[in-house]
Amino acid sequence: MLIIGIAGGTGSGKTTFVNQIIKDLPTGEVCVISQDSYYKATENLTYEERKKINFDHPAAIDFGLIVQQLEILKSGEKIEQPLYSFVTHNRIKDTLEKRPSKVVIIEGILIFNNKALRDLIDIKIFINAATDERLIRRIRRDTSERGRDIDEVLSRYQNTLKPMHRDFIAPSKKFADIIIPNDKYNTVAIDIVKTVINERL
Repeated sequence: MLIIGIAGGTGSGKTTFVNQIIKDLPTGEVCVISQDSYYKATENLTYEERKKINFDHPAAIDFGLIVQQLEILKSGEKIEQPLYSFVTHNRIKDTLEKRPSKVVIIEGILIFNNKALRDLIDIKIFINAATDERLIRRIRRDTSERGRDIDEVLSRYQNTLKPMHRDFIAPSKKFADIIIPNDKYNTVAIDIVKTVINERL
């Protein structure tokens, strides 16, 4: 099993990059896992308390579960991946079955901040995008897909996203095998990653 990790700041284009990679690959041969599914369960907190959580700090991520489930996939067994709601800031009761495959892509802003997880990743890719581009993409996504208003998005960006990017995400570039600029559509990088995956398949 080849495990590819794709990291980068919020709004850097990680999900779009992954979707472009897998769209022409054989169905069922590539398993995609998002760090966003592994925020720690917070059902013991009220909605107002959950809103105050710093979801961009490594402490918000259940890295132990990510590592455990990747190891299960590597052993040839299926997993029940948790599902997370950004509207309620909590896991939902449903899970998503993921089966072992020749290639696993895991993507998320903080996946290079945990050594046990890094050690499982064979190829580490960091998507690098300019700050203003990332902010614009974040505003568009959170207002259209996650029910946030513009004031909430900007407040969260200023108070948590920006300092967490500085303290944890940007420094994690040092662990990357490949750093890809993504201020515009990067077909060369996508083709390179596709080639690596096709060779494994």
